[in-house]
Amino acid sequence: VQLVESGGGLVQPGGSLRLSCAASGFTFSSYAMNWYRQAPGKERELVARISSAGGSTNYADSVKGRFTISRDNAKNTVYLQMNSLKPEDTAVYYCNVRYWGAHYWGQGTQVTVSS
Repeated sequence: VQLVESGGGLVQPGGSLRLSCAASGFTFSSYAMNWYRQAPGKERELVARISSAGGSTNYADSVKGRFTISRDNAKNTVYLQMNSLKPEDTAVYYCNVRYWGAHYWGQGTQVTVSS
């Protein structure tokens, strides 16, 4: 299993970013996918989840209405569109899948929201 995130960077408050996670090594279309984040000094938290076919999504309360998770099963890629970004969204964002009972993580991509 390999997960490779991209798309992070520095953005001003109110701005937008789109994260991508390219997956390989498993049947992507059969598994729910997750985005987590971890801010300095804080625990890693679940941000958004999408079902295997993409028909069901869930979000942390802190990002509802601002973030959108989506997937393209033909491209083995999951996305996180982040709008109206706030300084408190600053964190390393990780792509995650639970495969055969084990959690797999990407290397993470840094998102910094600052003026």
